[in-house]
Amino acid sequence: MGMNVGSASGDEDQVNSTINTTPLVDVMLVMLIIFLITIPVVTTSIKVQLPKEEIQIRESKPENIVVSVDGNGRMFMYDTPIRDIRDLTDRLKKFSKMDPQPEVHIRGDLAANYDGVGRVIFACRSAGISKIAFLTEPAARGE
Repeated sequence: MGMNVGSASGDEDQVNSTINTTPLVDVMLVMLIIFLITIPVVTTSIKVQLPKEEIQIRESKPENIVVSVDGNGRMFMYDTPIRDIRDLTDRLKKFSKMDPQPEVHIRGDLAANYDGVGRVIFACRSAGISKIAFLTEPAARGE
């Protein structure tokens, strides 16, 4: 690369019509590096709509049905043990005909297998219950 320092004859009136592209190339290389680093972080291969978290305080009404699943997978409606899924479905069918239909609140033990809770959800859907909720305990403050 050369530098134009002027002519030896002292003619300073000559116009330099060349463009210095070195700063442009430097900026473009920096932008290319930034894009190469950030694009894989932003792009994901699976498109999903993530749920929005809301904290709602729910009131437990007396007409709500409470189904509990303990750590061994046994089911209870209120305090009454349930033998199997057919027994639970038959009991829930009586509630599904009520107007307005009560909610089913599922209390799943922390150590319970997903299978036990899934069977309760299946029984609710088979009986025609449209409102199902999960009961949890609030986290301790500061967690």
